[in-house]
Amino acid sequence: MELYTGLQKLTIKNSGLRSIQPRAFAKNPHLRYINLSSNRLTTLSWQLFQTLSLRELRLEQNFFNCSCDIRWMQLWQEQGEARLNSQNLYCINADGSQLPLFRMNISQCDLPEISVSHVNLTVREGDNAVITCNGSGSPLPDVDWMVTGLQSINTHQTNLNWTNVHAINLTLVNVTSEDNGFTLTCIAENVVGMSNASVALTVYYPPRVVSLEEPELRLEHCIEFVVRGNPPPTLNWLHNGQPLRESKIIHVEYYQEGEISEGCLLFNKPTHYNNGNYTLIAKNPLGTANQTINGHFLKEPFPESTDNFILIDEVSPTPPITVTHKPEEDTFGVSIAVGLAAFACVLLVVLFIMINKYGRRSKFGMKGPVAVISGEEDSASPLHHINHGITTPSSLDAGPDTVVIGMTRIPVIENPQYFRQGHNCHKPDTCFREIMLNPISLPGHSKPLNHGIYVEDVNVYFSKGRHGF
Repeated sequence: MELYTGLQKLTIKNSGLRSIQPRAFAKNPHLRYINLSSNRLTTLSWQLFQTLSLRELRLEQNFFNCSCDIRWMQLWQEQGEARLNSQNLYCINADGSQLPLFRMNISQCDLPEISVSHVNLTVREGDNAVITCNGSGSPLPDVDWMVTGLQSINTHQTNLNWTNVHAINLTLVNVTSEDNGFTLTCIAENVVGMSNASVALTVYYPPRVVSLEEPELRLEHCIEFVVRGNPPPTLNWLHNGQPLRESKIIHVEYYQEGEISEGCLLFNKPTHYNNGNYTLIAKNPLGTANQTINGHFLKEPFPESTDNFILIDEVSPTPPITVTHKPEEDTFGVSIAVGLAAFACVLLVVLFIMINKYGRRSKFGMKGPVAVISGEEDSASPLHHINHGITTPSSLDAGPDTVVIGMTRIPVIENPQYFRQGHNCHKPDTCFREIMLNPISLPGHSKPLNHGIYVEDVNVYFSKGRHGF
């Protein structure tokens, strides 16, 4: 049957089968249905089906002998195992008569009983321990410890104390932490079946930092760690030798599964201030363990030189503030820019003042404070500006509201009513400038004149009594 490891259903009927070896199905763990009915089987061992998870076992119409060897069938039928309770099973007595299986009565034929010296065994790492398992029953069972995978095993010692008890000692030497949580199992077997008992092994040992990784960026920066210890250790962190306090930026997340603590020291957007050595300290009543790694998150700003820095005393938790001196070239350039801006502002202010003070034109349309009426015969107009290059003593003393005719100063008075009238200045014939003169005396005239002078283009006219004069 070793070739059919995936076999799930097996039927052997009417074949005259007389016996089957106890480990015939050891290589067929997937068997769920076996039909051995209508054969010539006289006995059958429960060990044949020990490793299987049978849903149905058919054993009808066989010639089983009524003996202790088939007591297990009677127990399975009572318990409804493998649907044996739905079958009519018989056995043959010594006198050759058939007897229903459920009526078979065999004395001194029962499942073995088992007991152990410890239900829970607690030791410290490096200690020794002895555990005893007792198996009793009739027939006398075989007793043994299942220690596959146990690291601390040293010896098995079998002791037969009396006829119906089989005892065995298990000695553990220099117990290691690798065996913490191991389940020690003692089994007792006879032809009727098997019984077992378990012992939970607990090993106390100091903490150990199994691993401590450098920061790795995941959703957040993570310093991953794995710590073992029993009892479970408490965890603390140091940053550059100082206790690390958890905050919104730095916090620890881990889960505890038995003796193993696994998790991360998490950083939410760390800066260069978080660079440094991080030490994990694990402590329990049996000892302390620690391990250090260097965490580097960001480069320091201006790492090449610190000559241009003035460090301000650090006030926790605010990081240190640095003041950087700007190079002289930058200062000189800034000074030039500021000077040019100031000069431009001053120049604009001076121009504004000059325009307000000297830029106003007279209502007469003449530049300068003094107008001169010249008596030259070759001039087309007797009224000229004093600024024709002729400078006289009287012209230097002339006021802002005088007209000079010849060498005589004439005060000028404006008539504001004239300027209120609507004149069309687009036509040169109708655009006049009117000047009110105080009474003046001219050569050849005996009375002072009180006339208005009208200027049209460059000609001067005298008109009496016009425009309110």
